Amino acid sequence: QVQLVESGGDSVQAGGSLRLSCAASGYTQSRKLTGWFRQSPGKERQGVAAINNRFGGAFYADAVKGRFTISQDNAKNTVYLEMNSLKPEDAAMYYCATGTVRVLSPLRTDEYNYWGQGTQVTVSS
Repeated sequence: QVQLVESGGDSVQAGGSLRLSCAASGYTQSRKLTGWFRQSPGKERQGVAAINNRFGGAFYADAVKGRFTISQDNAKNTVYLEMNSLKPEDAAMYYCATGTVRVLSPLRTDEYNYWGQGTQVTVSS
């Protein structure tokens, strides 16, 4: 099993930056993929970015390309999401997730079998 704890959510103004962290514990060697998802009230959870834990390849949703960067520190079992040039539409609950089975569609929720509790990001205009 893998446990995930997110942190770093905050309230910022449009144009600002935040860095989210996702700390993993437990059987971390089993991780193949770690992703960040977001969900606003009344909307489906959507993939934002993902990283291949073994090879480091990154994947991004079109809406965040060029503004968000996902990275990992394997020594700390932590994955980060650096968010720049934040827009009001980026406001959401952000969830970290990890998948231990396959790496086929990194931005799909069904690739992931462990989820964190979420961290809130608010962006004011």
